[in-house]
Order: sequence, then C-alpha cells, then structure tokens
Amino acid sequence: MRASLIIEGLEISAAILAGGQATRFGGADKASLVLAGTRIIERQLAALAGVSDDVRVVANDAARYADLGVRVVPDAIAGAGPLGGLYTALADARRAWMIVLACDLPFLTPAFLERLAAECGTPDKVDQIDAIVPRTRRGLEPLCAIYGTHCAAAAESQIARGDLRMTALLADLRVRELGHDALAPYDGEALFENVNTPHDYARARGRVELNEKSSEDRITE
Repeated sequence: MRASLIIEGLEISAAILAGGQATRFGGADKASLVLAGTRIIERQLAALAGVSDDVRVVANDAARYADLGVRVVPDAIAGAGPLGGLYTALADARRAWMIVLACDLPFLTPAFLERLAAECGTPDKVDQIDAIVPRTRRGLEPLCAIYGTHCAAAAESQIARGDLRMTALLADLRVRELGHDALAPYDGEALFENVNTPHDYARARGRVELNEKSSEDRITE
C-alpha cells in the first residue's frame, strides 16, 4: 500500500544504514537491539511509514533482516564506512530525495521525520539545496538527514579520493540546517541519542522504562 506522504506531490526514498562494524559494541547488530520488545530497526521503519513508500536497508547480511519486508541492499563500495552506506542508498533511490538514518537511533519519531521531510518543499528544490541536516549541540547530524539523490556523484568522488569523512561531504554541499528552534518541539536531545556502546544501550533502556512508568502513572492518577 502506498504511504500517505506528508506533502502533496513530494516523494522521498528512505534508507536505514545497518552495515557498520559496531566496534564499540563488540560487533553487535545494533539495529536488532530490543527496546520495549521491539528492535530498533523496527521502530525506525514504523517512524518512516508516513514519509516514504520506497524504503531499503543498506547491509551486507540480507538474511538478518529478511523478516522486515523491505529490500536489503549490500554496500556498493566495500570498506567505505557510513559515507559508503550513504552512497549506496543514494545510488539505489527511486525518488529525487533520500532520507538516511543510522540504524542506532531508537528515538526518532514520525512527527520529526515528517517535519524533516517537509523541509524539502517540492521536488524542484533539488536545484537550490543538496541536503537538509539537523544541527544539535554536538554539531551536524549527517546520518539523520535528507539528501538530494544527485549527491551520489559527490559521495562517490570523495570515496575515490580516499576521504571517508561525512563532514567533508557536507562541506561540499549546499546544506540547509535545522537548528534548535526547529528541533525543540520534538525533544531534540532524545531524537539523536544513539546506541554505540553497551552503556548507551543501558541508558536507552532506562529512558524507555522511565517513559513507560510515566505513562502508567498518568493512567492511574
């Protein structure tokens, strides 16, 4: 069934990048970590459902995600890190815009992703900007952002030069930033809380448990 897109006439592809080595997590499959009975990647797919009808997971182990009902695309360029994952996603896209998510962001919400998508405006905006990227206190968040799929050429060229820095790619693009005011209504600090280490995972579980406890308290009051 075709997704109900947030903007009339705007169509966006989407990709979850799940091909990382997770070296700080002992090689664990971070996308499959469970919070409140649901894998992180399933939470992300649910959040993307109202934004895109063209979703894929970029990963080299297709069997691991076979039950998700979405295409799994292997890295087009081996060993190129997140930049290579982004390139793979952009090269595979069917739309003019691509929303790209790192697989270790469990607290992204449908409302926020719809707000991010709304920044594209219309398909012809690809002639004016290349990417829409949130900026938090940590800096730019290039792995929860939207890119014009024409950026595949810039990513491929940078990989060929041996420069795998996402920041270097952004420096070469026309970037529209989403700052504090735009992020504030969506609890911007939680949105970009990632799960890179066992400590991060414990903290994320604690956040979910706290939210569930708060909901129970409100029901019983």
